[in-house]
Amino acid sequence: MRGPLAPSHVPIAKSRGERFDDLVLDAVDRLKPRWGAQLASVEFAVEEVPPADELVDGPARLSSDPIPLGRADSASGDDPATVVLYRRPLEARARDRDTLGTLVLDVVVEQVASLLGLTPETIDPGYDDRH
Repeated sequence: MRGPLAPSHVPIAKSRGERFDDLVLDAVDRLKPRWGAQLASVEFAVEEVPPADELVDGPARLSSDPIPLGRADSASGDDPATVVLYRRPLEARARDRDTLGTLVLDVVVEQVASLLGLTPETIDPGYDDRH
């Protein structure tokens, strides 16, 4: 994991990874007006691909998506709650940057909903319109 995302200076040209990080930060910023207090202690991070133990194989593969797009881990001991998005699977699903931005937002909303025990529609009322 590259670690928590944080706004940084604007370089002359951004890498693909940096542009993806920006999409994640934009999605989190969209949720902050309504959920800022709940998200204050949540770290958001990006990993290139999911770890092998998260990949589904065998009979379960027929009933669910074999490649996860993100995960949410509850706080544990000194470790804060974390939402992780997997960059390569998300990029592989998107037709273009706009689609990728929408997909990133949906995954952030879904993972935050999972973390808070709420529905995605509760976290972002616009989620229903996108599905």
